[in-house]
Amino acid sequence: MNRKINFTDTYVTFGILIVLLAVFIGEIFMGGSENSYTLMKMGAMQNYAVVAGHQWWRLFTAQFLHIGVLHLVSNAVIIYYMGQYMEPMLGHLRFLVLYLLSGIGGNLLSLSLGSDTTISAGASTALFGLFGAMTAIGVRNMNNPIISYLGRQAFVLAIINIVLDLFAPNIDIQGHIGGFIAGFLLAIVLGDRTMKKYNTKWRVLAAAGLIFYVVLTVRTGMVIKF
Repeated sequence: MNRKINFTDTYVTFGILIVLLAVFIGEIFMGGSENSYTLMKMGAMQNYAVVAGHQWWRLFTAQFLHIGVLHLVSNAVIIYYMGQYMEPMLGHLRFLVLYLLSGIGGNLLSLSLGSDTTISAGASTALFGLFGAMTAIGVRNMNNPIISYLGRQAFVLAIINIVLDLFAPNIDIQGHIGGFIAGFLLAIVLGDRTMKKYNTKWRVLAAAGLIFYVVLTVRTGMVIKF
């Protein structure tokens, strides 16, 4: 059966991709996407700048920057794929909120456990949030073969990518894991507009887990080590 993609169902996904491309073009004109000065000027993650410079906005802006064209393309392709079914499932606003907050959540774990001397950037923190969210939705809808399959697929993709991270240089694995955790918990709290939702008890526990995660990562991230 052929399925047509309706722009009105996934306009947030397309909007995200347009923003990522526009920011990347901006990086090129500002001095290059692999130029450290350009990345710092445009808002990449750097733990010392966040803590000592009080530039907490980098937790948000870093998810829109990419280091090299392959970095952008690889993230954009998977965001497009995930967005085609997750945005209609979650609803436009929930999808956007989950995507953006997962990006911040991933960068929080990078702040807490990552190197304090390196620069990191990329939409993969938010992308792993989509993996985590779809995993949570799949677990709640195990009786639905399609949704449970998509959940398992998202979980497997996350695991494969994390394993590959272990053998690849200059990869912010903490950001990926943090994004997954944040997306998983956010999906439980926010719910969706079509599938079975978690009950109030689980949503409260997930909200408490999110608060604990934020407090813990901020407190540990405030300690800078060289």
